Formats: sequence, structure tokens, C-alpha cells
Amino acid sequence: MVQAVILFLVGLALICLGGDRLVDAAVAIARKLGIPQIVVGATIVSIGTTLPEVLVSTTAAFNGSAAISAGNALGSIICNTALIAGLSQTIKPSKQVEAASLTWRSIFFFAVLVSMNVIGLITGAFGRPVGVALILLFVLYAVLSIKRASVEGGDEEEKEDAAEVSIPKELLKLVVCAVMLFVGANLLVDNGILIAQAIGVPERVIAVTFIALGTSLPELMTSVMSLVKGYGNVGLGNVIGANILNILLVIGIPSAIAGIPLERSTVTVDMPLAALVMLVLLVPILIRKKSSRIQGIALLCIYAVYCVASFV
Repeated sequence: MVQAVILFLVGLALICLGGDRLVDAAVAIARKLGIPQIVVGATIVSIGTTLPEVLVSTTAAFNGSAAISAGNALGSIICNTALIAGLSQTIKPSKQVEAASLTWRSIFFFAVLVSMNVIGLITGAFGRPVGVALILLFVLYAVLSIKRASVEGGDEEEKEDAAEVSIPKELLKLVVCAVMLFVGANLLVDNGILIAQAIGVPERVIAVTFIALGTSLPELMTSVMSLVKGYGNVGLGNVIGANILNILLVIGIPSAIAGIPLERSTVTVDMPLAALVMLVLLVPILIRKKSSRIQGIALLCIYAVYCVASFV
């Protein structure tokens, strides 16, 4: 028990430090290339912070437990949006959001999620063809992000201020920080589960709360550090990009490997709830080009109800 607590704290320290440095490196790259912060958050940063979910799901698939992948991915989407985005928008709502970069990503997200929901309702599983299709969609998403980055240009003053920034050095920082987040999240999840088991928390509750929250901690820390440093759009972009990657990779890779059998509640509760929280987050931002505290409070309330329902 003592060892588990120590390793839990080590994991927390790694996540705090990694999240802090990752935000700095991402913003430096955004300024150097003249790319909006929200675009960097939705691409480079989200890839790094989604690594824990990808590893958990891929490992589960190779171990014959692919069914955990859909729950992990959808639980992380709900956590990312309702808890992390909800908390950040409650503390400091986003102003002057780049709506163009959000619009196509929002359409992309909902098109894929609705299609998967229909497939899940009809077939009760995500087979290998679905997994391959999701991985190909990830390639398409990456290509679109790269192509549109030049269109969604940033502020020229910021570009001039970043003249001394070294892109290779900042990319190396991003990789190192992503590894720190990945290792820290694993330590937190593994030892958090041991601590929970020691105090008698049921296994199902551990899976729904500790695993989903634990693998979303990189997004949480990135969002918190973004707010602290005044780069809120990085955190917002990170949440949206991570949600897209959760569908395309966290579900896509295990599906391509072994196929994923679905529980009825996954397609009747988790998927609709994932869509609902994303609608609450995105629709007002796309209409008003900014968010509000009311959105954040609403998202936090939804997450609270979700957690209570899971425990019950």
C-alpha cells in the first residue's frame, strides 16, 4: 500500500511537469509557424496526450480483452469534454476562438460518431473492417489538419516574436513531455486501482472512473497549464483533437486487431452521452465564437450525474 501511494505521487509529479513543459513547447511551435494555438492543440498536443488511451486499448486487444477499448475511448471522451473542458470553461471561458478550425473538426467528429453508433446498434460489434476504416480516417484527418494549417494562419506579431525558436528542439520537448505524461498516467492508473481495491471500491466503479479519468489526466493537466499560462485555446483544441483520436485510434486499432464486441449500454448510453456533451461544448462556441461559464457549469453537472449513475 505504501509503495502504491509513493508511485501514485510520482505519477502525479510526472504529469504535472510534463503538462507544464508540453504547453510551452506547443505554444512556441504555434508562434514560430504562425499557426493558431487551437490548431496545434487539436493536432500535435492531442496526439501526445491521447497516448495512454491508445496503449491501454491496444494492449487490451492483444491480451484478448478488446471489449474494454470502446468503454475506455467513450469514457475518455465524456471525461475530456464534461469534466476537463467543463472545468476549464467554468474557470476561464475561451474568447476569440478560431471557429473555422473547429467547424470542420466538429463535422468530422459527429459524422464518425453517428456512423459508428448506427453500426453498433445494427451489428452489436466493431469488426476488423470498421477498425481499418477508422485508421484510414485517421490518415485523412492528419492530412486535412496539415493542409488546413496553412489556411488557418496565426498572428504575424506572434510569428515575429518567435524568431529565435528552434522547431527541432521544441518538437523534441514535445516528445519527451508526451512520454512523461504517458508514464505518469500509467503510474497513476495502476497504483490508483491498487489503492482503490485496498479500500474496497468495486471493480466496475474502478473501471468506469479510475481508468477513464486516469488516461485523461494528460488532457486535464494540459488544459490546466494552458489556463495558468494564458493559452486557453491550446487546452480547448487539445480536448477536441483528443476526442477525435479516441474514436479513430483508441477504437480503431483494437477493432482492426481483434474486433470489439459491444455492450448494449455502450451504444444506447455512452455514445449518445458523448455526442450530447460535445454538442453542449461546441454549438455555442461555433455560433458566438466564444464560450461561457454556463456551458462549463452545465458540462460539470452532466459529469457529476454520470459518475453518480455509474456508482449506483
